[in-house]
Amino acid sequence: MIGKLITEVTKWEFSRAMRFTEGVDASLPRGKTNHGMLLYLHIPFCESLCPYCSFNRVLFDKDLCQKYHSALRKEIQLYKDKDYNFTSVYVGGGTPTIMMDELEKTLLLAADCFSIREISVETNPNHLTQENVDILKKIGINRLSVGVQSFDDGLLKAMGRYEKYGSGNMIAGRIAEISGQFDTLNADMIFNFPVQTEETLDRDLDILINTGVDQVTYYPLMVSESTRRKVKKTLGIVDYRKEKRFYQLISKKLAPYYRFSSAWCFSRRGTMVDEYIVDYDEYAGLGSGSIGYMDGRSYANTFDIPQYIEMLDRGELPLMAARDFTPTQQARYDFLMKLFGLKLDISFLRKKYGGGGIGHLWREIFAFMLTGGLRYKRGTFYLTDRGRYYWVIMMREFFTAVNNFRDFCLGR
Repeated sequence: MIGKLITEVTKWEFSRAMRFTEGVDASLPRGKTNHGMLLYLHIPFCESLCPYCSFNRVLFDKDLCQKYHSALRKEIQLYKDKDYNFTSVYVGGGTPTIMMDELEKTLLLAADCFSIREISVETNPNHLTQENVDILKKIGINRLSVGVQSFDDGLLKAMGRYEKYGSGNMIAGRIAEISGQFDTLNADMIFNFPVQTEETLDRDLDILINTGVDQVTYYPLMVSESTRRKVKKTLGIVDYRKEKRFYQLISKKLAPYYRFSSAWCFSRRGTMVDEYIVDYDEYAGLGSGSIGYMDGRSYANTFDIPQYIEMLDRGELPLMAARDFTPTQQARYDFLMKLFGLKLDISFLRKKYGGGGIGHLWREIFAFMLTGGLRYKRGTFYLTDRGRYYWVIMMREFFTAVNNFRDFCLGR
């Protein structure tokens, strides 16, 4: 009952929050050279398109991909010229490793322009060749995240991933082969597929543990309105009633081997956190369809790839829309993201919002204390076991709202 209520309330709240205004002062705040921020780079190209994915992505075209990377490097230089500095890079997609030579040039430029200390890159199982691994290590990749989703052959076939990436056993073998070559090797997994059972999920968990992977990110299935129709056609109707049971199974099974580093990320000691929005209060989004958040302003780049390239060829930032948030809205965002990372220090709120920082959040704190989702100890709020699942629900709805915003932009 509480889970359903949280779903409905957060769905409504996040759909309101993701209403951007096109063309209204879609500009960047002034650069902060001494402020640690994250640089997100989006590479939208894939060899084929998975039915459940709502990210901004297109089928791979070599010529367009080369032009895109050239434009992306121009965008990086524009941020440098505006006195921005970044300490970390996260490259997502799409499939960032689809053109390794272009990715290498782009990341080397970023390292030359900014004070980069760590780099995280997403990839797919078919790109786990030793040649690619060697290039990634040479560039200085600290964390490699492999999109696995499941090791179950039946589910992989239903998703259209079996032909692309091979059987579950083949994928597990590739992961085991490169284990230990990066500071953090992460496996991206998804639970609550319509055709998934407790038995297939339990087997996936056994295989994961046996690979010895450093980190596991287990997302609940998140579908936008457009992908919901595709998922229904290929996999069936999404049912959130079994989501909690699946999450509890995952948490119990991984607990002896991993610790929680976010509500859905499980890490061994010393690994990088998966969700950059936990560690970084502010981040710049570069690339077509990227969304950034700085100084209380969220902004989006154009989702039109040819337009993105043309604007950067003219020396213009490819900004499409922006949204300014009030201090209360900013505090609510911090409440969501920091507690997704399991704890929220009151001192952080006071430093950022002054003595009244906690006043922005008294309703949220009271509600989650009342439902047993939060506990308080020595100036810090912590998620309880129950609260971790509440935050899985809220983050699922947050990213679904972002995906629906992408659908709106792509369908205009």
